[in-house]
Amino acid sequence: MAIDTDKLMAFVGQFAGDLGATVSAGNVVLGDRLGLYRALANEPATAAELAQRTGTDARYVTEWLRGQAAGGYVEYDAEADRYSMTEEKAFALTDPDGPLFLPGAFELALGSLAAVPRMEEAYRTGAGVGWHEHDEQVFHGCEQFFRPGYLAHLVAEWIPALDGSQAKLQRGARVADIGCGHGASTVLMAQAFPASTFTGSDYHDGSVREAGKRAAEAGVADRVSFEVAGAQAFTGTGYDLVTSFDCLHDMGDPLGAAKHVRSALDPDGAWLIVEPAAFDTVAENLNPVGRVYYNFSTFLCVPNALSQPGGYALGAQAGEKAIRQVCTDAGFTRFRRVGETPFNLVYEARL
Repeated sequence: MAIDTDKLMAFVGQFAGDLGATVSAGNVVLGDRLGLYRALANEPATAAELAQRTGTDARYVTEWLRGQAAGGYVEYDAEADRYSMTEEKAFALTDPDGPLFLPGAFELALGSLAAVPRMEEAYRTGAGVGWHEHDEQVFHGCEQFFRPGYLAHLVAEWIPALDGSQAKLQRGARVADIGCGHGASTVLMAQAFPASTFTGSDYHDGSVREAGKRAAEAGVADRVSFEVAGAQAFTGTGYDLVTSFDCLHDMGDPLGAAKHVRSALDPDGAWLIVEPAAFDTVAENLNPVGRVYYNFSTFLCVPNALSQPGGYALGAQAGEKAIRQVCTDAGFTRFRRVGETPFNLVYEARL
């Protein structure tokens, strides 16, 4: 073989960066859970000072800080042997209720990787792996990954972009939030529109129980209910708005779900569909965001779809064309993109 040494070493360098990022994922999650990022964001510190502030062991914190500095997540002053965080990194790493919170994505990644033994078997047999079969970190990490984007855009941008829906919600509307998970989107909408009522549904009973707790904690349980039901079987009709957040592509039967949404909508109602950001071709998706979603999709989206009847396995990078086709095949006559972020595309479908 004729090996180009420069190309080989460039690839080895890429590999080293990927390996460092992979093994640092656990430390990012620990930095959040132990309050290390928050304590360091408040004031620069030596390892001993940060350990004292957080009630942790100094030797562990020393190694954690060195790894974080090597990865560029914290700053290091070699002369003073002290660490600090920029305002931008503190913004992204310390507030789970803010519009950007990165540790949740790493928690989702760690939970997904716990399925490696199951996925090895699935690759050989073609069998599916259901969402409910994953590690608990997947459910919490998924919420933490997507909730900041919903917090930043759902009420402020996405709902106002729908034709007439915001006014209905302000007056008092009926909303079905399908595939609701822990209910982050359901609760956010309920808090923003106190005159409206909301029904969240998900096939995963554990997530539905957690969603009920979240609604109670947020003080909206009087107007929010949850049920264990797949997207093809949620109850109720005459909804003014149906929503689905980052879940349609996960379904084995998205067409069946779309047909059920159509039957459940009021004739003047709207379906808000939020999906991962993706282009329509593989070549266009060969970018950092596409890499994130293709790899999550391998562990979560495609296996879940293959675990369900329906014959679909769209994957996280389905793209607008595929989502439009599902809606058109279900009988929706109007479909348009109404918003986008670096991680999501937002659509409106109407009868």
